[in-house]
Amino acid sequence: MTSTASTASAEHAAEPRHGLRLVVPWLILSLVADLIIWFVWKPHLPPGDMSTSAQHQQFDIAVLAISGAPVLIGVIGYFLYAIVVWRAKPGDDSDGSPIHGSTKVSAAWIIGTSAIVLWLFVFGTVELIVPAGAGAGEGPSPIWQLAGKHTAVWSPGSDDMLQVQVIGQQWVWTYRYPQFGGMESSQLYLPVDTPVEFHVTSLDVIHEFWAYQLGVKADANPDVDNIAYTEPKTMGSVTVRCNELCGIWHGAMFNYGKVESQTAFEGWATGVQAKEAANGVLAALPAYALTYDPTVIPQLGQAVVKVDGITGAAGYYYPSTDPVQP
Repeated sequence: MTSTASTASAEHAAEPRHGLRLVVPWLILSLVADLIIWFVWKPHLPPGDMSTSAQHQQFDIAVLAISGAPVLIGVIGYFLYAIVVWRAKPGDDSDGSPIHGSTKVSAAWIIGTSAIVLWLFVFGTVELIVPAGAGAGEGPSPIWQLAGKHTAVWSPGSDDMLQVQVIGQQWVWTYRYPQFGGMESSQLYLPVDTPVEFHVTSLDVIHEFWAYQLGVKADANPDVDNIAYTEPKTMGSVTVRCNELCGIWHGAMFNYGKVESQTAFEGWATGVQAKEAANGVLAALPAYALTYDPTVIPQLGQAVVKVDGITGAAGYYYPSTDPVQP
């Protein structure tokens, strides 16, 4: 009896501390992985850091990656440790130990998973609401206020914020600048370090405005004014795509823009405004409005052809003789 107890005691004493073996390497690897994610990977994460909205999205992705790395390392580490340490020896067909559960393991699992879920809930809620209002203040009724001065309702007097209307149509984007006489361009130009308020709408079917490098995405719906905000922080080129299937040439519905210095932007905008005023385009365009009905404003089509040379379905404002696209 004494010999059997001694043998069992010796086997128990010889059993390694598996928890310590798992936790110490996990902590080290998790710290290393999180440091690599933050300092090496984060600067290259999409959509970049060209604007405030893009920077915020990049930050969110990095934080979620940092949160997920320890979980992934823990799962893979435990999996590999179990395969190496607890695998059955060749030819061993005996049953395993009759384990009925562990209070410590159960408590650790419940606490750990609850902490992860609660952290994601809190982080997601804060990021959705605090920095710029629900969903960055986007939509037909945004709630964001920039620096405590601007509400969701655009007023022509708020000249320290640039308003840009984004007009989607099969299959091109055009942009109106109400603060520059309502002039229109087929290219998106923005000044650096200037808050921008996009008003996104459509003339036919549902599109989606996606200025990738700016981290801005907003639905372009007929008869709806969707608002999105950003502030470009670095100069460079911008790719604008449609992110909503809108017809046979959806894949070709993209163009390019540029973020440039405030002086260069002022020169470009005033130059386009003067050119369109001289050739009668501004007079032909309807007054700036948050939405348009192309079936009752036939001169829009003629004006766009005159400005940008856009003809046919690829960007032509449908005249009153054409049926509205379903």
